[in-house]
Amino acid sequence: MKILDSRTEPRAVARLAERRLEPDAAIDARVREIVERVRKEGDEALTTLTRQYDCRFIDSLGLRISRKEVAGAYETVSTGFLRALRAAGKNIARFHRKQLPRSWEIRGGGMRLSQRFSPLSRVGIYIPGGKAAYPSTVLMNALPARIAGVGEIAMASPPGPDGRLPPEVLVAASESGITEIYRIGGAQAVAAFAYGTESIRRVDKITGPGNAYVAAAKRMVFGAVGIDMIAGPTEVVVVADATARTELVAADLMAQAEHDELASPICIVRSRAQAEKISREVEVQLEAAPRKAIARKAFEGQGVIIVAGSEKESADIVNALAPEHLELMVKNPRSYARHVVNAGSIFLGSWSTEALGDYVAGPNHTLPTSGSARFSSPLGVADFMKFSNVIDVSRSALRRLAPHVRELARAEGLFAHEKSVMMREEGL
Repeated sequence: MKILDSRTEPRAVARLAERRLEPDAAIDARVREIVERVRKEGDEALTTLTRQYDCRFIDSLGLRISRKEVAGAYETVSTGFLRALRAAGKNIARFHRKQLPRSWEIRGGGMRLSQRFSPLSRVGIYIPGGKAAYPSTVLMNALPARIAGVGEIAMASPPGPDGRLPPEVLVAASESGITEIYRIGGAQAVAAFAYGTESIRRVDKITGPGNAYVAAAKRMVFGAVGIDMIAGPTEVVVVADATARTELVAADLMAQAEHDELASPICIVRSRAQAEKISREVEVQLEAAPRKAIARKAFEGQGVIIVAGSEKESADIVNALAPEHLELMVKNPRSYARHVVNAGSIFLGSWSTEALGDYVAGPNHTLPTSGSARFSSPLGVADFMKFSNVIDVSRSALRRLAPHVRELARAEGLFAHEKSVMMREEGL
C-alpha cells in the first residue's frame, strides 16, 4: 500500500479529502437517453433495455417476479442462511424502532403549533447485482421503511443472464414484507420508479445504492421523486495505534477492498514502522483472497496508509476525510471518538469489525460516502417519513401578531400579505 506522512506530505494527505462525486459527461448523456426513453415508452423501453443489458429472455419471463419464484427461492437457500437473515432482521428492526419520530404540539399565546409526522405512501428500493448478491441491503432498506409505516414497497434489481435474481435476495425481500419485485436494473429501473410505466406505478422516494449509472439516474430524477443519497464507492478508514493487531487491521482493510475496484481502504497510524508492517500483512492476505483481483485494484488505486504526527492530527484527518466507515483500533476508542464529528458509522475497538455493521449489528449500512458524512447521515426511519407543520391561531393571537406581520410585509413589498391581515383585524 502507498504510505504518506502527514508531516512531510500534507498536501498529498489533503488531496485524499478532495474526492467528490463529479458527474461523468458520457455517463450522464447515456443515462439521460435511458431515462427519457423509459419516460416516453414505458414497459416497452424497460423490456428492450433489460434484453440489451441483462437478460435476452426477458420477454418470456416478464418484468415482475412471481410469487412462485419467491417460494422457490426458499427451497434453494440453506437453513443457516435463513437463520442468519432472521437474526440480522431482528437486530435491524430493534435498532430502527428507536428512530421513530413523534409528532408534538406546543400551546400558548392563543396558538396551537404542531409538527405531524406521516409515512411516505410508496417507495422504491434499488438492490444492485453483478459482482455479488446483497440480501443484507434488502433488509437495511426495507425494514426501516416498514417500521416507518410505508404502505407499499417495490424493489428492483438487475437479473442475471438467465433472468433470475439471487435466491438470497428474493428470500430477504419476502422476509422484509416486500411483495412487489422487478427484474430490472440500472438507470431504467430508477426511471421506472420515478415516472411510472404501464406495469410499475411511480413511487414517492427511491433508496438503495448502485453503480455510476444508477447514481447519475438518481441525481437526474431528483425533484420528480425523492432520493436517499448519491452513493459513491465504498470506503473505510481504520485508525490503529500500537495496541492494534496488525493482522486484524489488514483483514478489515481487505474486507473493504473486496467490495469493488473503486473501494477506498485507508489506514491511519502513528509510525512508519507500523505502516510498513500493515502494508506487508495486506500483501500476505491478498495472495490468499478469493476476490484477489478486485481487492488488489482497490489497494493499487485508492489504498493508502497515513502516518500522523499526533492523535489530534489523526482525528483532524478523519474529520477531513469524513469516511463512510470508521474503525478505531486504539487503546481508548471511546475517548478518541469524542473528537470525531464526520463519519457515517463508527466502530469502537478491535472486536467491533465493520463486517458486523454490514450484516447483523443493527445500525444501517447504507451510509454517506465520498466525504458527504460532513452533512449527511445513515439511512434510517426518518428517510421514509415526512412531516407537516400545523398552525392554529385564535382571534386574540391574530390581533397581537398582526402589527408585526404588517411591518414585515411592508418591508418586503408584499402588500397582499398586509391586506390579508388587515381585513381580519377590521372584521374583529
